[in-house]
Amino acid sequence: MARYIFITGGVVSSLGKGLASAALGALLQARGYTVRLRKLDPYLNVDPGTMSPTQHGEVFVTDDGAETDLDLGHYERFTGRPATKQDNITTGRIYQEIITKERRGDYLGGTVQVIPHVTNHIKEFVLDGNDGVDFVLVEIGGTVGDIEGLPFFEAIRQLGNDLPRGHAVYVHLTLLPYIPTAGELKTKPTQHSVKELRSIGIQPNILLCRSDREIPRDERRKLALFCNVREGAVIEARDVGSIYDVPRAYHEAGLDREVLAAFGIEPAPKPDMSRWNAVCEAVHNPEGEVTIAVVGKYTGLKDAYKSLIEALAHGGMANRVRVKLDWIESELFEGGDPAPHLEHVHGILVPGGFGQRGAEGKILAARFARERKVPYFGICFGMQMAVIEAARSLAGVKDANSTEFGPTSEPVVGLMTEWMRGNELETRREGGNLGGTMRLGAFRAKLKPESRIAAIYGSEEISERHRHRYEVNTAYRDRLEARGLSFAGTSPDGLLPETVELADHPWFIGVQYHPELKSRPFEPHPLFASFIAAAKAQSRLV
Repeated sequence: MARYIFITGGVVSSLGKGLASAALGALLQARGYTVRLRKLDPYLNVDPGTMSPTQHGEVFVTDDGAETDLDLGHYERFTGRPATKQDNITTGRIYQEIITKERRGDYLGGTVQVIPHVTNHIKEFVLDGNDGVDFVLVEIGGTVGDIEGLPFFEAIRQLGNDLPRGHAVYVHLTLLPYIPTAGELKTKPTQHSVKELRSIGIQPNILLCRSDREIPRDERRKLALFCNVREGAVIEARDVGSIYDVPRAYHEAGLDREVLAAFGIEPAPKPDMSRWNAVCEAVHNPEGEVTIAVVGKYTGLKDAYKSLIEALAHGGMANRVRVKLDWIESELFEGGDPAPHLEHVHGILVPGGFGQRGAEGKILAARFARERKVPYFGICFGMQMAVIEAARSLAGVKDANSTEFGPTSEPVVGLMTEWMRGNELETRREGGNLGGTMRLGAFRAKLKPESRIAAIYGSEEISERHRHRYEVNTAYRDRLEARGLSFAGTSPDGLLPETVELADHPWFIGVQYHPELKSRPFEPHPLFASFIAAAKAQSRLV
């Protein structure tokens, strides 16, 4: 039977519960166990799909088409285990499902309440589908004391009693702030956070204490005494240089050992840390550096591009170079010359996005890369803007545009209304709901045998994750291919363009999907590895 580890947070948000969960999962894997990670989000949105990236960060998409929290990206990157729609749930989705049942009469006239109906729904979600898994790690979003999180804390409290003795462990992540005028780390915020947790019936087994410096022995003793945990279970989580140092740092601090001890598993199996040692070696000992311009529209919040940032870093690991990112707001180019901002870079990446703001700047970035022979990688929206640029500059379609921006006489990019998922036809309509209505999840594509992208993948058939509502119009395909822009990949039925590339260019590829979602530090995505290799070659020319 699976054992359950519940990860909660206190003091302040954004302490890194997702990374801590992912790192702990990786450490348990290193000891030979199988793991599953799940995220409980207290917000009322059904999923993060309609939330602004500048508020919530990126939307991570799973193979089965779920729009989920970005922490699931950490889970996948650190453990290599693909997440599913059953690994993330929100208050909004819970209430949606409960209200649907109530309207249908499933509760047989009973009064529907937070306890037991909402808490039971949460518990069923946590417990479902864990056969054959050794450990299930469950992260609760937000901070203890948040009013919206109370049903989740109550549910995991109940699970502590429902599960067999010794099958639930609680890890509480807190902050130990350093006060310069006092010259010491302060434990009182953690004490109050644990007091809040204990007031709702949860006694943490382990404290994971974030700090920017070493935690003195006396402070660990004080935390153990006032928070009612073993001294050895006060784990230092000091800041590190790279997120990929976290598994090794937490292992050295004893987190995985204490977790297993809390379950009564002693002595614990010895871990194999060779994979993470190799990753850390690649991160900290590069043999060069390349600069990549990321021309986007959400550059004010880097979490909006979290998977992209990590995939570029993975590409750097594959080529033994450090990838320096130059974040450029695409609106900066509009009405001006992009050259002063791009002449020094070794590669240009235009990521996904929505809406007209900044679109013309992305088109100018694609033009600069095409004309100056700078490696270019267009992802989703970035591919569409590259196609519009080629239509305007190469194929003579001066008014080429996207219907996403309004009516146009030359809809080179247009709204999709139907597509195939396997053998089933999926349809959408203009003006319909925005949530969960895009082309979402994994779809197969066929690549031309002689294409550059097929050579990069080493295959003519691929499966990649999508998240988009608009598509390049194949009515313009012949004119574009006649001018050198090859439609190198399509959907299996040949109707939907999946990739484009320029043959007479060092590296110019656009993809309609999001390859960054499937990149791992120990298995860099081939497109990112190839793109950084091209940038590395470019660095010798600049």
